[in-house]
Amino acid sequence: MNSTIDSIIHNAIEEDMPKGDVTSEALFNNETSTAFFLSKATGIISGVHVAKWVFELVDPDLVFEAVLDDGDQVFQKMLIAKVQGKTLSILKGERISLNLMQRMSGIATATNALVNQVNHTKCQILDTRKTVPGLRILDKQAVRHGRGVNHRFSLSDMVLIKDNHIHAAGSISQAVKKARETVQDSMPIEIEVETIHQFEEALNTSADRIMLDNMDNTMMRTCVQKNEGKKILEASGNMSLRRAKSVAETGVDFISFGEITHSVKAFDISVKFEKGDEPSE
Repeated sequence: MNSTIDSIIHNAIEEDMPKGDVTSEALFNNETSTAFFLSKATGIISGVHVAKWVFELVDPDLVFEAVLDDGDQVFQKMLIAKVQGKTLSILKGERISLNLMQRMSGIATATNALVNQVNHTKCQILDTRKTVPGLRILDKQAVRHGRGVNHRFSLSDMVLIKDNHIHAAGSISQAVKKARETVQDSMPIEIEVETIHQFEEALNTSADRIMLDNMDNTMMRTCVQKNEGKKILEASGNMSLRRAKSVAETGVDFISFGEITHSVKAFDISVKFEKGDEPSE
């Protein structure tokens, strides 16, 4: 059990019902139901295990059965999971589990659409730190479920020298040199560049990765040619689903997309309650 996810769910429960669920508590006591999670769209499902966790914390006696697993392809009207037990308990966990699963599935689906655009190349799809504060661990799990790759989880994970760092340090070379002298040898260093001239300077540093920021495809192809496989190259800035294929074909190793987490569209999932064992049409 991950303590961070456990804390997220506990906080969500406290936020959603600080004094209980007055509506459900007024209507139900020991009645039982079965609730079915049904997909209303096509994509990649994520957050199934998180939903299960929600119900376990709301009421350990609830029985959650996952029909699909995180990372599975899902189509319209497919059964994702079902939960059985006290109607009151299911209603208390319904919205929290849906909110998290819909967000995570939206991220996984958007990520997978990008992956499908570049899978004929060596290029991989990266996420960023542009996540909802407090939900980063779930956002990044969802990226992996969509077959994307996680970039650094936090500012503590790697050195990423961007334009403001460079301006303050004086130059690309100076910034990388100072970082290399300061951090542990095992700590990766990435440097952001915006021009061919900056790229050439970065290529002569000890940086492990170079981020090609807001470059057009012609500039990126030039950088790939000059690189000759020496550094890991990441394309970033003004990226979109429409552009992913052509950027990947320039020969870069990674493309990072902030929008898969900062502008995610919730995946459409509904919950249907029945007294029997099967959802009605």
